[in-house]
Amino acid sequence: MYSGSSDGESHDTSTQRKIPPASSMLWVRNLRRYIGSGAGLGSEALMELETKRILLEIFKEKQQKSQEAGTIPSFYKKKPENGSISQRVQKLAKYRFLKKQSDLLLNADDLAAMWVCLRENCVIDDATGAEKMNYEDFCHISSVCTEQIGPKCRRFFSPSNFMKFEKDEAGRIAILPFYLYVMRTVSLTQARIDMSELDEDSDGFLQSDDMESYIGGLIPNLAQLRDMPPAFNQMYCRIAAQKFFFFCDPHRRGRACIKKILLSNCLQELMELHQESEEEVTDTEQAENWFSLTSAQRICDMFLALDKDMSGSLSKQELKEYADGTLTGIFIERVFDEHVRRGKSGAGNSREMDFDSFLDFVLALENKDTPEGLTYLFRCLDLQGRGFLTTADIHSLFRDVHQKWIEGGNYELCIEDVRDEIWDMVKPSDPLKITLGDLLGCKQGGTVASMLIDVRGFWAHDNRENLLQEEEEPPEEESQ
Repeated sequence: MYSGSSDGESHDTSTQRKIPPASSMLWVRNLRRYIGSGAGLGSEALMELETKRILLEIFKEKQQKSQEAGTIPSFYKKKPENGSISQRVQKLAKYRFLKKQSDLLLNADDLAAMWVCLRENCVIDDATGAEKMNYEDFCHISSVCTEQIGPKCRRFFSPSNFMKFEKDEAGRIAILPFYLYVMRTVSLTQARIDMSELDEDSDGFLQSDDMESYIGGLIPNLAQLRDMPPAFNQMYCRIAAQKFFFFCDPHRRGRACIKKILLSNCLQELMELHQESEEEVTDTEQAENWFSLTSAQRICDMFLALDKDMSGSLSKQELKEYADGTLTGIFIERVFDEHVRRGKSGAGNSREMDFDSFLDFVLALENKDTPEGLTYLFRCLDLQGRGFLTTADIHSLFRDVHQKWIEGGNYELCIEDVRDEIWDMVKPSDPLKITLGDLLGCKQGGTVASMLIDVRGFWAHDNRENLLQEEEEPPEEESQ
C-alpha cells in the first residue's frame, strides 16, 4: 500500500507539472491584449480607466516631489493648462459645487413664505408693539417653515443664531432683525456664487473685467438703474468697478479678493439701489451714493469739462481746474508724481491722467476719512517719501493754501499757528514727525489733509462753528 500511495502522489505531481502557467496560455495572452487595448470596454469604462491612470501619475509625481523637497512644504501650485483634462475636471467640479450651493438658497417665494410664518406665529409686545418670538416660538416656526419651504431653511433656525440677537426681559427677540439677517445671508451667498462663477482661475480673486461683468449682470435687477441708457452701461460698470478696486485692492495689483468685496461697504452701497424710486430718494442721497446713476453721470460730466483738448486724459493744468481751482499747485504736482503713470516717451510733459486714475483721485478726495483715501493723500503729502511729515513739510504744503487764502480776500494768518494747530489735532507719538498711523489714529486725518491741499477745506475748518450753527437753524425757522 505504501508503494501504491507513493506512486499515486508521484503521478499527481507529474500531472501538475505538465499544466502550463497562465501567462503562457494563448487565450490568456489574447484576452489581456484585448482588454489592454480598450477595444472591448465601453466609454464609461474607458473614462474610468483613463481617470485612474491620470490620478496614479499625479500621485506618483507628488510623491516624487515630496521626497525631493524633504521637509520644505510646497507653497506654489501651478495652474492647469488651458484645455487640459485637469482644467476641465476643475471647471466641472466647480460648476457642480456652485450649482449645489445655489439649490440650497432660499428664493423670493421662500423668503416671502418665511416672513408670513414669522408674523403668524409671533407675539406682539404690549409696550412697544414690536413683533417678537421666544425660543419655543422660534423652534415652532422652524418646524412650520421646514414643512412649507423644505429643509434648506433649517440652518437659519439654529440655537446659535437665536443667541445672536438682542433679547428683552422675557428672552424674546424681534422677528424683523432676524428676517433681515436671513435676507442678507441669502444675498451675500448669492453674490459669492455669482462672483465665483466669474473667477475663471478659481483663486478667490476677480480682475477688473470680471467685476464689470458682475455689475453689468446686476443692472437689470437694480430699481434705480432701470432707466439707464443702454449706451451708458459700459461706462457705468467701469465707474462702479473702480470703487471696489480702490477699497479692495490697496496695493493696485489689478485684482480684488472676493471675500474682501463681500465684506466691504461698497457692495452694501451698491445693493441700496434695489430701493424703489417711490420711496422718495432725494437728489442729495443719490449724489452721495457713488453707484447711483446721478453720481456716475456727474463724474463723467466733470471729466469731460476738465478735458479741454478732448484727448481722453487730463494734464496738470487741466486738473488744476478741479473743484473750481481750490486745490493747491503743489498737491496737483504730487498727485502726478505718485499716482499717474508716465507716458511711453518717458518725458515729464507727456504724463497725463487717464480716466481710471481720475476716478481714484475723486474717490480719495471724497473719502478722505477712510484708511484707503487717507493713504492715497498721505503719499502726496509726504514730499520727501520718508513715510512721515515734518514741520518743514507742513510749512511747504500750507504755503500754497495761504496764498490762495489771501487772494480770496480773507484775513491774514500765521502759518506757524496753523502748523501748531495741526500738531495739536494729530498728537503724534513722535513730537517731531507725523506718520500715516498718527493721522489714522487721531480720527481727524481727513480734516488735516483738507487743510493742507484745499483752501476750501481750510475755510471749512476755520468756520466749523458757524457751519454747525447754520445746520441747526433751519429746523427752528420751519417750526416758527
